[in-house]
Amino acid sequence: MAAFDEKEYTQSFDLSIWKRLLPILARFKGRYFKLIGFTTCADLVDSLLPLFQLYAISHFIQAGTLEGLVPFTAAYLLAIAALGLLVVASTRQTMHIEMYLGRDLRRDLFEHLQTLSLSFYNVTPVGYLLTRITNDTNRIAGNLAWTLNDMVDVTVYVISSFAIMFTLNWRLALVVVLVVPFVAVLTGYFQPRILHWNRKVRKINSKITGAFNEGISGAKTSKTLVIEDQSIHGFRGLTDEMNRSAVRAARLNAVYIPVTLFFSSLTVAIVLLRGGYLTVGQALDIATLSAFISYAMNIFEPIQAMTANLAEFIAVQASVERVTGLLDEAPQITDTPEVVAKYGDAFHPKRENWEPIRGDIEFDDVTFRYPDGGDNVLEHFNLNIPAGTTVAIVGETGAGKSTLVNLACRFFEPTEGRILIDGRDYRERSQLWLHSSIGYVLQSPHLFSGTVRENIRYGRLDATDSEIEAAAKAVSADTVVAKLEQGWDSSVGEGGDRLSTGEKQLISFARAVLADPRIFVLDEATSSIDTQTEQLIQQAIDHLLKDRTSFLIAHRLSTIRKADLILVVRDGKIVEQGTHEALLRAHGYYHDLYSKQFAEENAAKVWGA
Repeated sequence: MAAFDEKEYTQSFDLSIWKRLLPILARFKGRYFKLIGFTTCADLVDSLLPLFQLYAISHFIQAGTLEGLVPFTAAYLLAIAALGLLVVASTRQTMHIEMYLGRDLRRDLFEHLQTLSLSFYNVTPVGYLLTRITNDTNRIAGNLAWTLNDMVDVTVYVISSFAIMFTLNWRLALVVVLVVPFVAVLTGYFQPRILHWNRKVRKINSKITGAFNEGISGAKTSKTLVIEDQSIHGFRGLTDEMNRSAVRAARLNAVYIPVTLFFSSLTVAIVLLRGGYLTVGQALDIATLSAFISYAMNIFEPIQAMTANLAEFIAVQASVERVTGLLDEAPQITDTPEVVAKYGDAFHPKRENWEPIRGDIEFDDVTFRYPDGGDNVLEHFNLNIPAGTTVAIVGETGAGKSTLVNLACRFFEPTEGRILIDGRDYRERSQLWLHSSIGYVLQSPHLFSGTVRENIRYGRLDATDSEIEAAAKAVSADTVVAKLEQGWDSSVGEGGDRLSTGEKQLISFARAVLADPRIFVLDEATSSIDTQTEQLIQQAIDHLLKDRTSFLIAHRLSTIRKADLILVVRDGKIVEQGTHEALLRAHGYYHDLYSKQFAEENAAKVWGA
């Protein structure tokens, strides 16, 4: 993630990058028009306030009378009240834009992520996606609400203030104008550098927090490995680096703030000096000079803010690039327009046009290599799997056992050749049509936050409570429920962390059973379950997989002896295929795997005894 942070420090402002957000911003054009209107009116009122000062001095102090004070006071209070109401109205619009723009960005990103292919998630870290959806969207929404409002505020106020100053006395106005470029240049030089070092301080602080966490949670490991000195050395390096960065930022501020204050004070001094001479010469009255001093004192802070806001826009531009880049990410597996027109898409399915699936699967001259290149994993592969067939895929860890299943489920598509479901190329039908008929039980099951009942119901959202309980009973998941205090309504915790891996696996299995799919995929689904639980599931599997096309990706070879077909994978290639008995008789690679595992299991039993 460091590379992304560095990009923020070196990037220049590019309007074309921001244009990518226009379709989203167009949803809030009404709010933006109101925001600009309220802010402009507020700035115009604000810029007129020194004129009340001018009027009061000339009509009351210099005239030596209080005549007309009441209506003047009423007008001034009315202006202050109007300014307050306009600021409130502007703030409401700004807050609305920030909240709802952030919401829409997160919704659009999350919805788009649902359309991306499995290959995208294989290579994209979860932390990267979470940062895009949370941190980056928040920064963009805040920038396009508050920072944009500030820029409108500053621009209108500066222009209107200079217009009034030139109207009052153009000679004094020129004095202020001539000093402005110096302040702008100083701000343009210092602000990006101050921003850079402050961000670096925050970045290092995050590392220090992580080091604290790691040092505390890993204290036992550090002591057993005797690496306390190394840990302290690394931590001192981080704190020293943070100290250097913080000192650098402080030094820049120590120079920038006094210098800008000097120019601001210098401008006021010049206005007083020049205005004093004009007043003595009767070319300028004291009331106008007083108003000018107010404008001169107030004009430089908005100019500094303008440059700072531009620096913030440049910094946030990296977030815009990351978010829009993710929105532009195209799924590698897509349905053709003709297929979408007939079958619908993931968000608008046309289920009435979906044909029922029998479960015949055929690999027709399939060649496949992964999108990131490399050698072909399959070459001119042919395999016919009749409906109701149980296919087991075995091999050592990392051999490529999931490739065939991912192709059959259309998580990937063949590089060459085709895969037929019920006699038709599965690309002629929608992905959702196929995925809705697949029950997939993973080796590492994922449960959603909620109750046991809710997690099983994800298999079929319209299922009744009795159907949920029946599905759980079929795979002995009701034994898990019996141990929980609140039964079916017990919370599983975040990611199911209140349950053991075996218990999560049973719930996941029940969820797949409830979906009643025509194609079952069990991806080493019993590898994380104790022997007793595995026996319960194995009994259920024999019944549940009957008349369904099934793929069993197995590590324990004892669990797949009844499979109709066993495919043996080695180094990404299918090296053997046949039934359990035929492969054992062949005395090939499968025979060696089975014999080795059988010996290990027997040894474990002996040692366990």
